[in-house]
Amino acid sequence: MPKRILQGVVTSDKNEQTITVLVERRFKHPLLQKTVRKSKKYRAHDEHNKFKVGDTVRIEECAPISKTKRWTVVVEAAA
Repeated sequence: MPKRILQGVVTSDKNEQTITVLVERRFKHPLLQKTVRKSKKYRAHDEHNKFKVGDTVRIEECAPISKTKRWTVVVEAAA
């Protein structure tokens, strides 16, 4: 099964080797046909602490690293 890759914006880099990434998805409401925006935060492993708040990054699903971390940063996404 392929690993999921998501794109989002870094909202926090305060923890050591960890960043918080806000991923937003858009979809059309089934009944109202209105575009709905939903967002979710993921904690991702940043080995070298090189990503800062506001950066756009891609994260990839991985084996659990800690209680809350199940994602790693793949590469900085082109804006």
